[in-house]
Amino acid sequence: DHTDPDYNATAPEIWRSLRDRCPMAHTERFGGMWVPLTHDLIRAVAYDTTHFTSRSVVVSTIPPKGVAPVGSAPPITSDPPFHREARGLLQPVFAPRAVELMEPKVRAICDQLLSNLPSGTSPFDASLDYARRIPVAVMAQWLGLPDSDHELILGFVHDLLEIVSEDPTIQQPGRDRLDRYLTEQITARRARPSDDLISYLLSATIGGRPLSDSHVAGTIMLLLLAGVDTTWSAIGSALWHFARNPADAERMRRDPDGVPVAVEELLRAYAPVTMARVVKEDCVFEGYSLRAGEWMLLPFPAANRDPAKFPDPDEVKLDRADNRHAAFGLGVHRCLGSHLARLELRIALECFLARVESFTLDADHEVAWSQGQVRGPRRLPLLVTVSEPMRTGKV
Repeated sequence: DHTDPDYNATAPEIWRSLRDRCPMAHTERFGGMWVPLTHDLIRAVAYDTTHFTSRSVVVSTIPPKGVAPVGSAPPITSDPPFHREARGLLQPVFAPRAVELMEPKVRAICDQLLSNLPSGTSPFDASLDYARRIPVAVMAQWLGLPDSDHELILGFVHDLLEIVSEDPTIQQPGRDRLDRYLTEQITARRARPSDDLISYLLSATIGGRPLSDSHVAGTIMLLLLAGVDTTWSAIGSALWHFARNPADAERMRRDPDGVPVAVEELLRAYAPVTMARVVKEDCVFEGYSLRAGEWMLLPFPAANRDPAKFPDPDEVKLDRADNRHAAFGLGVHRCLGSHLARLELRIALECFLARVESFTLDADHEVAWSQGQVRGPRRLPLLVTVSEPMRTGKV
């Protein structure tokens, strides 16, 4: 069960064990769920829009809504051909050049978060007080949401992504709160448009028609959840690695030009995202008999640990060559925000390594991992020795 509290802490060992014994695992949890464990099987499902729908990409005790091809969070819950049009609206926003313009803002956010670290050796939760603060600040700025809403947004992330195994009556209040919040934001932008992404969506058209409020709300929800939780997890996992491997951290300080390549290896080794599909109708796929309505869980991190694809997959090689990982997914739903995620991860590491002279895991407090389909540390207690004076944010 991928929602078990211990799953994400030991996920690589679980994937390795299952891959050797059963490359396409099955459980009756959630009404029936398949889990491919090899790179080839995961890739085959991700590219197959004939047998699988994306109308729900998060496995939950709440049945998926029958609202494809648009879906409840377009474009990630949209099926072709509508998916291409919905995705096309966002491509200019997340294009490399548009993302590059965000670098000064992201660097300022990171520097501000690190500016209050006390000198000397002191405890610091790098997940709660750094990794999660960066993407929520970035995405809130982009959407035109106030800083005072950051905690509210983080609450939505928890409610919709980390309690999916709970009874629907427990999940529904959080979903209702998010629905009300999105409705308020859309109403406010209709009354007073501004230069933000919500206003952009309200002015956009598909086939000459404006987007429905449900489409706009679903896309905002996607950006809030996917844009925050995944990057939070990637930054936290990278810092967890460096805390356990101080020689790698020092190597990055000595070789700042190697940080972009190292980012790719950290994404491969600690990919945060597992997605889901739903079987459209009874079928035989790759020799397996699937039932309509069953879930297909796609652990892209497991694909990145497949020895048939990556030599020494469980070894983190910061200069790994030919690193065509699946951290951002595969197929038509490959992450649209990959350029932004890379930027945030790179700058977060540059700023942290510049500000913090050394850091280790705090032996007196345990690391706590997330629950659900996004894998990363939710508590990352470190003992840090801070550099003085503060540098510019470049390693």
